[in-house]
Amino acid sequence: MATAALPSDSSSLDGTLPPFREAKLMPVDVSVERRADGAIILKSRVAIADYDANIPAELARACARQPDKSALAWREAGREGWTTLSYAALKERIDAAAQWLIAHAPKGRPLLLIADNTPAFAIATFAAWIAGLPVCPVSSAYGALGGDYGRLAHVVVKVKPGVVFAENSAKLAPALAALDLGDAIIVTSDPSAIQKPAVAIDTLLATAPTDAVAIAVEAIKADDLAAYMLTSGSTGLPKMVAITFDNLAANSAQCRQMIGEAAGWHDVMLDWLPWHHAAGAFVLRTTLTEGGTLYIDDGKPMPGLFAESIRNLREIPVRFFNNVPLGYGMLVEALESDAELRRTFFSKLKVMLYGGAGLSQPVYDRLQAAAIAETGHRIMLTSGYGSTETVSAFMAIHFETDRVGIGLPAPGAVVKLVPLGDRYEVRAAGPNVTRGYLDEPTKNDEAFDEEGFYRTGDMAVFNDVDVPEKGLAFAGRAAEEFKLSSGAWVYGGSLRDQLLKALTPMVRDLVLCDENREYLTLMLWPTPNGDRDRIATGLAAFNAAQHGGSSRIRRALLLDVPPDPNAHEMSDKGTINRRAVIDRRQADIDRLYAAAPDPDIIIL
Repeated sequence: MATAALPSDSSSLDGTLPPFREAKLMPVDVSVERRADGAIILKSRVAIADYDANIPAELARACARQPDKSALAWREAGREGWTTLSYAALKERIDAAAQWLIAHAPKGRPLLLIADNTPAFAIATFAAWIAGLPVCPVSSAYGALGGDYGRLAHVVVKVKPGVVFAENSAKLAPALAALDLGDAIIVTSDPSAIQKPAVAIDTLLATAPTDAVAIAVEAIKADDLAAYMLTSGSTGLPKMVAITFDNLAANSAQCRQMIGEAAGWHDVMLDWLPWHHAAGAFVLRTTLTEGGTLYIDDGKPMPGLFAESIRNLREIPVRFFNNVPLGYGMLVEALESDAELRRTFFSKLKVMLYGGAGLSQPVYDRLQAAAIAETGHRIMLTSGYGSTETVSAFMAIHFETDRVGIGLPAPGAVVKLVPLGDRYEVRAAGPNVTRGYLDEPTKNDEAFDEEGFYRTGDMAVFNDVDVPEKGLAFAGRAAEEFKLSSGAWVYGGSLRDQLLKALTPMVRDLVLCDENREYLTLMLWPTPNGDRDRIATGLAAFNAAQHGGSSRIRRALLLDVPPDPNAHEMSDKGTINRRAVIDRRQADIDRLYAAAPDPDIIIL
C-alpha cells in the first residue's frame, strides 16, 4: 500500500499553515493570580457544568434512551468482524450481576477486578458500584508473571477484597492458587480450572434482578468510594488511590467541556487504553454514560502488537483518537506509507489527544503533514495532562496551536505553580482530586501541601511567560532527575524529550543512564529507519549544541530486545519505566561503562 512521499512538515508551498479542521473546543478564559512568594494560581473562569455523580443512574438513562444501539464491540478470536452488545443487553447483564453481588458479596469490601478490556470488565465495574462495592481494577499481567506474584499479593493485602473477579480462569489459576485470598469469593469464567471454590460469571449473569437493584442505584451518594486505582508502581509497589463517585463524575464533566462536542463520546470510540488505568477507565465510563459505541482495540503501542490497532483503524473511522506518544510515533510511520489507513483515519477525525508523556515536535509535525496531505487541514492535536490522583486529565490544550504542551486548567480545577529555578512545580486541587491513598498516612502527608494541593512531581514552563493564555509546556519529572558523580544534576525528563526530538524518526524510545556515574550514556530502541551511523551522527550533533557535561551523551547502545511489559519495563499504556529497564539490563549498563567498550558501543 505504498504511496508517494508525504511532505515533511505542515506548511503549504507558500509557507503558510492550512487552517485546523473545526473542533469547537472550549474558549480560553483563564484567571492568573501571582503571589508574593512567586507562586502562580491558574484556573479557568469557565464554571464547571452541572453533573450527576450517580454514574450507574446516568448509565441507566443512556440505556433507556437507546436500548438497541451497540454499547460495546470487540473481536472474538477466530471470528471475522465485530461482536456487539446492545445497551439493553448491557443493562440486563449489569442488573443481574448487581443482584447477585447484593445477595452474596461481603458488604462494603472492594471487588478486586483482574481482567483485560472485555464486556465482563465493564459489567463487573457497574454491578459492583450498584452493590455498594468499591472496585479495584488491576492488570491481568499481575496474575500472569509467576514467581511470588508480589504486586498482586501487595494489592490483596491492602484492599482486603470481598470478591475477586478473575475473568480468564486458565491464565489466572496459578496466581489464585498461590495467593492468600482469605474469605474472598472468586468469580471466574470457568470454576473447574480453579483449585479453590469459585462461582461462574454465568451464574451472576443468570440472576433475576429484583427491586433491590433500583433501590441500590438510588442510594448511591457523591462521596461514596467508587474505586481504588493503582499508581504505576514505577518506583516501588503501587499505591491505592481512593476515588469517589464525585471525583469520577467531576472529571468526566471537565473533559467533556474542554474537548467539547468534537470528541463525540456519544458517537463511536475505538480505544486500546487499559481500563485498569485512569485514562482508559475514563474512556469506558464516559463513552457508555454518553451513549456512544466503544470498539475495543486489542492492539497496543508495542512492536508486534500495534499491527492490530492499524487493522482496526483501517475499518473504524473516529472523531477522536487517543494514544501515548510512543503510539503516535508508530502511527505516523504507518500513515506515511498506507493510503487506505490515511483515508479512513482522517475521514471524520476532529481531535487527536496524547497523554502519558511529552509528544516530540517532529512527530507532531509529521502527523500534521499527513493530515494536510489527506484533508487539506491540520487536525487539532491536544494533550491530556493528569494522573491517577486527579482521575485523569485536569489540563488540556483547548486552543489552536502547533506547539506541544500540557495546556491550561479544566473548569473547576485549580493549578498552583511553585517556582523551582527557571521552572514551576505543578500542583492541583479541585473536585476531581483524590482524598488520598489507602493506608498510607506518610505518603498522604508528602503528597499534599499545606493548602491541600496535590503535588504532581512534574515541572512545567510557560510557552510565553507574558501570555499565560498560550498554556504550559512539560519541563521534566522530579522522579526522573538524578545526579552524576560530579554532583551535576541531570534533568532526565526534559533531556529525554530533547533527545527524542533530535533523533526522530530514527529512535522509538530511549533510557538515560545512570545515577552517580562520571558521565551520561544512553540505551535506545531504533526504528527501522534508525541505523547505527545515522544515530551516531545525530547524537554528535546533539552534543555539539549542549553547554554542559550533564546533558552530553558519551556512549550509546542500540537495543534489539524490546521493552518487556511483563518485567515492568513498559506499562500497559506504552510508557517506559526507566528504573526497571536499567535494573533488568545491568549487563548492558556494564558494557556502556566498561574501561574497554566492545564494538557495539557508540563512542561520542
